[in-house]
Amino acid sequence: MSFNDKTIDALATALNFRQMRQEIIASNIANSETPGYKAKRIDFEEALARALDVDGQSSLKATDKRHFNVGQGDISNISPDIYEDPNGQVTANGNTVDRDKEMALMAENKILYDAAIQLLNKKLSLKKYILSSER
Repeated sequence: MSFNDKTIDALATALNFRQMRQEIIASNIANSETPGYKAKRIDFEEALARALDVDGQSSLKATDKRHFNVGQGDISNISPDIYEDPNGQVTANGNTVDRDKEMALMAENKILYDAAIQLLNKKLSLKKYILSSER
């Protein structure tokens, strides 16, 4: 039995990217008064969904060792997109950070981070139960 599975790998990757998002949002808030600073965003959800083949569109089977794994999800190669927020309102000093919006995004990200932690804990608890009950 393999200890790691796709769910654990996906949750661990999501947690890493949520931490990155929290750091970017914190940086935006810290620079909310910096003239000319442009708010940054990070997107990883679509790349993670593609790697996991959530919609089942890429589920080709590799039946031979010479076949490529298409849609089987290589989560370790996911890289998030970090970009300047194109929807930011430019202030008089050229800054695009809306502190209230950033605080709301930070709260939302924390809730999703905590949910991923709970899911990971439940998954690991289930694995622990299975391993302790095997003979």
